[in-house]
Formats: sequence, structure tokens, C-alpha cells
Amino acid sequence: MQSLALAIAVSTALGFLSGLGVGGGSLLILWLTGPLGWPQDQARAVNLLFFLPGAAIATFLRRKNIPWKKLLPAIAAGWLCAWGASLLQERFPEEWLRRAFGVLLIFTGIRELRYKDRNS
Repeated sequence: MQSLALAIAVSTALGFLSGLGVGGGSLLILWLTGPLGWPQDQARAVNLLFFLPGAAIATFLRRKNIPWKKLLPAIAAGWLCAWGASLLQERFPEEWLRRAFGVLLIFTGIRELRYKDRNS
């Protein structure tokens, strides 16, 4: 089992990267399923809980800048897609889900490396 100091260091680094928009959640899942050997479903649950405090604080601090008319339909669509995906994931072997997530991370990384700001 990992030491408490290492767990605090890794979670702090991932929280910082997440705040920068680097993809701390993806890295958290990799950390939990790789070195720590957690099952995929537990890692996803912890990943969701990882973001709740930060999302609540960000929403509170930026509540005047939130375009609620656009945000509420996005929340509804996200909730429906998450619910549908959770139903689908029960039908696929965990190994397939791990590989699909790995492919998603690779394509996301390539997309981010090739990203060009349209305003510049």
C-alpha cells in the first residue's frame, strides 16, 4: 500500500493539473488503476468525487459569469449520456473499457498537441 505522503503528493499534483485543464481526472484514473491496482469502476467513482469540491467552488466564484440558458441543457444532456453510458458499461468486459479509454486518451492527447488557438 502506498504511503500517505505519496497519496497526498499525487492527489495535490493531479488537483493542480486538473485546475489547469490538463486532464487531472484522466491521470487520476490512470494512477488508481495502474500503480494502485484499483478496479475500473471504483476508479471512475473516485474520479467523479474528486471533481465535486472543485466544481462547487468554481461555480460559486464564477456564478455571475455562468450562461445558465446554455448550461442547463448541457447539464441535462451530460446527465442523460452519463446514465446511458453507465447502463452500457455493464454489458462490456472491463478489459474492453480499459482499452477504449486508453484509445480515447491517445486521441485526446494528439488533439491537444495539434490544437491551434483560433483567436491568434
